[in-house]
Amino acid sequence: MSSPAAIALAVILSLACSRSAAAEVVARVGGTDVTREEILAYVDTLGAQERAALAKDPALLSQVVRSYLARQAVLKEARGKKWDQGASVKAQLDRVREEALIELYLQSVSRPPDGYPSDAEVEVAYQASKKAFEMPRQWRLAQIFVAAAKGDKEAEHKAAARLEDVKAKLRKGADFAAVAGADSDEKSAAQRGGEIGWLSEEQMIPGIRAMVTALAKGAVSEPIRLDDGWHLVKLLDARPGSTRPLGEVRAAISAELRAERTKSARQAYLAKLLEQNPPAINELALSKVIAKSE
Repeated sequence: MSSPAAIALAVILSLACSRSAAAEVVARVGGTDVTREEILAYVDTLGAQERAALAKDPALLSQVVRSYLARQAVLKEARGKKWDQGASVKAQLDRVREEALIELYLQSVSRPPDGYPSDAEVEVAYQASKKAFEMPRQWRLAQIFVAAAKGDKEAEHKAAARLEDVKAKLRKGADFAAVAGADSDEKSAAQRGGEIGWLSEEQMIPGIRAMVTALAKGAVSEPIRLDDGWHLVKLLDARPGSTRPLGEVRAAISAELRAERTKSARQAYLAKLLEQNPPAINELALSKVIAKSE
């Protein structure tokens, strides 16, 4: 069965091409035509994340096709020079093919059923690991920063004067965001009216944390002196700690359960295979092989 991404791409390509046989050619490289079917087959070999990205943003298809064409050009040149016929290259290709075959086969025998995990199994996993989905209490902050490195008396004196000017503006009712935009030394945040976003207690500097957690919504702190300068912090909003609902994490839980089941199925398959075909190793002979290779 084709993947959802491949189905989506098939629709895209069918719209891009007319129904004539010639229109099935969607690209060309080095005089070689590349058909719609070749591109779809190539897409099916991509990783799950790449296919999901393509299904979400079909505009990425052009990049995928360009990558495919570049690889086809390399392949044509290598074959034209009969580079793949060299003894060492053939040996490497055989090993690569064997490894690919082994991996593809192991994937096939360890893949969980399509219906796994069920909604009930996801619910059980969610309840068992609910603590991992807890969101800490957070504060949305903005600040006006006046730089003043400790130890530089001249810089501290200038900063003190600037700080008093900022405080005076705020006391007169000036808009905090406007003052931050004009006077804050943290320029990236100043462009956003001083906003620095949502932070949890752990993400805040201790000196600021103690002040922020005591602020009322909309209030501005007293100037907080840190090693880099003065910080006037405004609490824009706050939200209590919460637990992410199952709907938000269902996909992640499902993917993790499938990965765990795949891993255990693979291990069980390999264990059973070795039980049915017990390996026998001549340690003495093996030690001689190692000695010769050193």
